[in-house]
Amino acid sequence: MEKKPWLLPLLFFLLILTFSFTGCGDNSQAGNTDNFANVKKTPGSDLNEFELENGIGPVKEKLSLSPINKIFAKDGEKIFESKCAACHKLDERYVGPAQRNVLQRVTPEFFINMVLNPDENLKKHPHAKKMLAEYMQMMTNQNVNMNDALALLEYFRILDEELQKSSNK
Repeated sequence: MEKKPWLLPLLFFLLILTFSFTGCGDNSQAGNTDNFANVKKTPGSDLNEFELENGIGPVKEKLSLSPINKIFAKDGEKIFESKCAACHKLDERYVGPAQRNVLQRVTPEFFINMVLNPDENLKKHPHAKKMLAEYMQMMTNQNVNMNDALALLEYFRILDEELQKSSNK
C-alpha cells in the first residue's frame, strides 16, 4: 500500500472537527448553529458572522443542496478512505473526531471550508482552535479540490440520512 503522509493530518483534522461537535444532542439542522452559540466576536477579530458559523474558506454563502447524488457520494467514500481514514474513523474517536455524524455538529459550509482550508481555520476560528486544543493534533491540508470536498459532503450526507432513519425506528 502506498504511504500518504498527508492523509494522517487530514484525518486528524476531520476527527477533531467531528468531536468538537459531538456534544450537541440535537439531530436537527438547527443544532448546527448551537455549536457556535458561545462563540463571540472578539475585539480585533476579523471573522464575520458567516465565518463564525461556517468557517473560513472558499464557501462564502449558504450552499443550496440538491438531493443527494449517490454516485458522487461513492466518490466521497473513496476519498474518505484514501485521505481521511488514517486519522478519522466513522464511529469512534481516533487521532481526530468520529465522522459519521459530522453534519449534525457543523454546517455543510463549515465542513467544506475546514476540509479546504484547515490551516487558516486552525489559526483563526475559535471552534477549530478548541478542537486543536482537545485533540492536540493539527489537521493536515490534504490538498483536495472543491469537487473532492463536495463529494465528501455527499458521502456524509448519506451517512447522516442513514443515521436519522435508524434513530427514527
